[in-house]
Amino acid sequence: MEGLGQIVSTGKMLSKEEISRYSRHIILSGIGMVGQEKLKQAKVLVIGAGGLGCPVLQYLVSAGAGVIGIADGDVVDETNLQRQILYSSEEVGKPKVEIAKQKLSLLNPFCKLRTFNCRLSSANALEIIKEYDFVIDGSDNFPTRYLMNDACVMLSKPFVSGSIFKFEGQVSVFNYKSGPTYRCLFPEPPQNSPNCAEVGVLGVLPGMIGTMMANEALKIILGIGNILSGKLFVLDALNMQTQIISFEKNTGNEKIKLLTDYELFCSTDKENSISKKISSAELKQMINDKADFQLIDVREKPEYLISNIKGENIPLALIEKNIDRISRSRKVVIHCKSGARSRKAIDLLEKKYGFTNLYNLSGGIDAWK
Repeated sequence: MEGLGQIVSTGKMLSKEEISRYSRHIILSGIGMVGQEKLKQAKVLVIGAGGLGCPVLQYLVSAGAGVIGIADGDVVDETNLQRQILYSSEEVGKPKVEIAKQKLSLLNPFCKLRTFNCRLSSANALEIIKEYDFVIDGSDNFPTRYLMNDACVMLSKPFVSGSIFKFEGQVSVFNYKSGPTYRCLFPEPPQNSPNCAEVGVLGVLPGMIGTMMANEALKIILGIGNILSGKLFVLDALNMQTQIISFEKNTGNEKIKLLTDYELFCSTDKENSISKKISSAELKQMINDKADFQLIDVREKPEYLISNIKGENIPLALIEKNIDRISRSRKVVIHCKSGARSRKAIDLLEKKYGFTNLYNLSGGIDAWK
């Protein structure tokens, strides 16, 4: 199996310090000097510097990947510290990409780190991804996963993906040498799927899955081993059981020519939702103008207590039990962390209870910050 780029070792690509640093790789059969030089030439983009991104980044930097892009528009939150091992209490409120770059630079000064302090979108994904050999997606939401898949298909880039839920994790590699894509495994986004903020996640699980994602990345760069292409690795950390599920390629999923609205695509009710949105700037203006409207926060109580913008806290799971608290005569702005849960709430309220006065805060409290 060939790696990314074929290199004939000259013995000059690595400095004496690098040869010493990576000596345990260089003496390893299957890597050697040529393999380490492949690592130095590799350009990898990591989406998300959170639970999965932290171990992925640490191991890729330690291994000597030459150029690593880090894309994340979030700031460090106190709830992150239970599992996102790059950050500390003193860094709460600071941009993740900045802290990650600082600490990873200390870990290995020979790596070039590029940061993108933004949320990946249909508007910027192709421009950011095109400079890299492949993408590692450690995001925590379906819209981003479908966006990354489609962008990688359009650019012919491999796509390493990982996900975590409670005590279970999954790893796979998509679009590897024109192999199966994310859409071949998940043709449609799962509906009403809760995230970690709603159901929790075992603190060590992101480290276990993130390390496996880094392993797939190293195998792709070095051209060794069997890649998890067309295979989904599943780990049950509670019982320490694993399985590998095979899936086939659907050639129709290669015909992607345009990126779309992935928030709408992953919406629970794409046809019936009126999808009215409001930006953070518009909400701020409404607050400054003392407009008559209702602001509702559908995050869980612990999230609300950590930081909020003074909306009424009605968690998504309790929306139907609190219908009488939601105004029908005023404009109602609903928000969550990033916009996904608030969209679910709006879809439910519109379809089942006939509300027509609801607005989703685009990007949620993340965008507000």
